[in-house]
Amino acid sequence: MRSLAYDLEFREQSTRIRDWGAGLLLLAALLWGWCGFLLLTDYSVETSGGRTVACSSRLFTEGSTANEGRARGDYCAAERDWPEVLAVLWFSVPVSIVGTALFTTGLVSKRMSAHAQAVRELDRLAERPTRGPDPS
Repeated sequence: MRSLAYDLEFREQSTRIRDWGAGLLLLAALLWGWCGFLLLTDYSVETSGGRTVACSSRLFTEGSTANEGRARGDYCAAERDWPEVLAVLWFSVPVSIVGTALFTTGLVSKRMSAHAQAVRELDRLAERPTRGPDPS
């Protein structure tokens, strides 16, 4: 395989790796967004009697509705539980680590390939014989 074809294939592979990393980082951002949504938004719960109960957000609750309501038989405490939010958060950590590693690897590989090509071009220009002054 010629060096130009190899270099182009290497750059395409680097672009694919970078794109996979960007996709995983986007997925991690969506998971963080979902975690924030679960923590910050008010929600409502339908009781077994068919009525709807309004619940405060898990993070900014003023009373004990979201955190201590389970002992009183409150429906809000069981609807958005902390383990669900933490599971989303914990799942986003390895996704973002792998995404960062892939994105960085792809980006650096492509930049190094471009740098190597520029160095080859400069070497080729430096090796070209220079013409002296015209004797006429």
